[in-house]
Amino acid sequence: MSQILIFTDGAAKGNPGPGGYGAVVVENGKVMEIGEGKSETTNNEMELKAVVEALKVLSVQGSKVAIYTDSKYVVEGAQGWVFGWMKNGWKTKAKTDVLHKGLWQELVDLQKNFDIEWHKVPGHAGLIGNERADSIASDFGDRKNVELYHGELSEYGIDIENVSYDEEEAKRRSEARARQSAKAYSYVSMVDGEIQTHQTWAECHARVDGKKARFKKALTEEEEREIIESYKKEAGT
Repeated sequence: MSQILIFTDGAAKGNPGPGGYGAVVVENGKVMEIGEGKSETTNNEMELKAVVEALKVLSVQGSKVAIYTDSKYVVEGAQGWVFGWMKNGWKTKAKTDVLHKGLWQELVDLQKNFDIEWHKVPGHAGLIGNERADSIASDFGDRKNVELYHGELSEYGIDIENVSYDEEEAKRRSEARARQSAKAYSYVSMVDGEIQTHQTWAECHARVDGKKARFKKALTEEEEREIIESYKKEAGT
């Protein structure tokens, strides 16, 4: 029997807000798309729900299953955190209840039935199965009518077994996330040709909010100077 493939994603507009989950399951030459919406949810809940519901539709226990998800929360939770939570009576280190405990408990039970290989993949980097799962999840989150495929792999029309992705795009997104979370040296703004520097994002936001403006985060003193010089050139000063 060939390995089963599962591609999952979850979405929430507002986080929390309306959302949905989507999954594509490839098993025994067939493809099954699943998904559902929820009026108030979070990305994490929907990412986790997608994996749980996908495992529930598998027909043969003991199968080898490759799960592709862009959720660090799900992968690290399934491979590590759950063991500590179970040991602590489903409490966190801070002695609070584990969020989405019911879903995590379902996942723990389901994992016992399969030989699972987890794949943490970059989001929106062209991995076909995850792009489709993302589309399903987002459409359910937007309360759209979603047509879900259930039929032969040969007639699916998508190269779902291709698990390659754009590594350069994945690298770019990773670097962008790292930059976004990095501590700022300063923020530089330009409004009506006047350039100012700010020590906090709150100060910068207060200046540019609702205005036609340019602004950028600087991570170093040198980068701050480069941003200022580029803005001066734009303003012709």
